[in-house]
Amino acid sequence: MSVDWVGYGYATLVASGGVIGYVKAGSVPSLAAGLLFGGLAGFGAYQVSNDPNNVWVSLGTSGTLAAIMGKRFYGSRKVMPAGLIAAASLLMVGKLGLALLQKPAESS
Repeated sequence: MSVDWVGYGYATLVASGGVIGYVKAGSVPSLAAGLLFGGLAGFGAYQVSNDPNNVWVSLGTSGTLAAIMGKRFYGSRKVMPAGLIAAASLLMVGKLGLALLQKPAESS
């Protein structure tokens, strides 16, 4: 069993982004969304750590965030926070997509 450190790091980035948005701007929706999506990403990383083929929660979370934050970045052209989270989410979608395409390891 290998630990999905990249997934846990992504979850931490998303959750901390929500907390920072709340501290800097007093944005309760930012806090709620950051903790919700960070928690889902953390749960997805836990699932991937236990079964590398179980990527669906992580893929759904990162795909949703890539779409939402990508749209916000496209409209505002602000790298922080929309561009950063959109880019990190796209990288996670790519990582998880590659995991889906790889053959499962055969046991001998």
